Amino acid sequence: MTKVSTATVEAPGAVLTYDVREPETPSEHRPLFVFGSPMAASGFEQLISYITDRTVITYDPRGAERSTLTSDGTVTGELHGEDMHRVIEASGLGPVDAFGSSGGGAFALHWIVKHPRDVVALVSHEPPLSTILEDREMTLRVGDDIVATYQREGYGPAMAKFIQMIMHSGPLPDDYLDRPAPDPADFGLPTDDDGSRDDALLSRNLAMPPFEPDLGALQDSKVRIIPATGAEWEGTLARRGGEALAEELGVEPKVFPGDHGGFAVSPMSPSNDPAAFAAELLEVLDDA
Repeated sequence: MTKVSTATVEAPGAVLTYDVREPETPSEHRPLFVFGSPMAASGFEQLISYITDRTVITYDPRGAERSTLTSDGTVTGELHGEDMHRVIEASGLGPVDAFGSSGGGAFALHWIVKHPRDVVALVSHEPPLSTILEDREMTLRVGDDIVATYQREGYGPAMAKFIQMIMHSGPLPDDYLDRPAPDPADFGLPTDDDGSRDDALLSRNLAMPPFEPDLGALQDSKVRIIPATGAEWEGTLARRGGEALAEELGVEPKVFPGDHGGFAVSPMSPSNDPAAFAAELLEVLDDA
């Protein structure tokens, strides 16, 4: 059994909600901060259910689930990185180890550059770092097209384009945007527009200014940075992001079980094994 407490911390333009899970007996391990973007804490429930030997911190990124926006200002990757610092500072549990998934793994690179005393080791799992990929310009154009589609046609058509992009294997070709748009129904998505425009991924993350990691500072960082990929979905954008980060840092990426969301079983990925993923994560961190 673990003791779970929930708290909030105010940030410019947002109120952030975070959770602290403490093991039943005192632990000699560093606390572990687990997060994504735009995925909220609920997306990691399966993973952290297998991590019972240390304190685990999770949070909802601004605008996701319990973390509310209090202003209409632009949300950036750098702002998310500062929010990670705010959560750890408010918790009083630093320095921590960290596992960042997807956008969380990308934006945490800003956090550890600006606040290196917060973190001992960071596992950056499948960060979609479009700005350091060979097809940077096309990837950014496709992202802009998805955002425009969302504003024009709504959730289903935009999410279908997003899924098509993230599942594409290899660099996006120059004629990518000339191809027919995917049918949302093929992905089980709604074809009607319900008028909402508040999806965290489509209205904020993809609409952000391109996130540019400070590669020079990361190469010199005292934080141990562990780029990571999934074992599956070879050639996809987020896996290529993890591989590109590893190449920039001069290390081999750590390969975790499963796909981009290998820490959770889902209808899209029924063969993922969160227990195996958790065991691999703890082994990596204990060696850090």
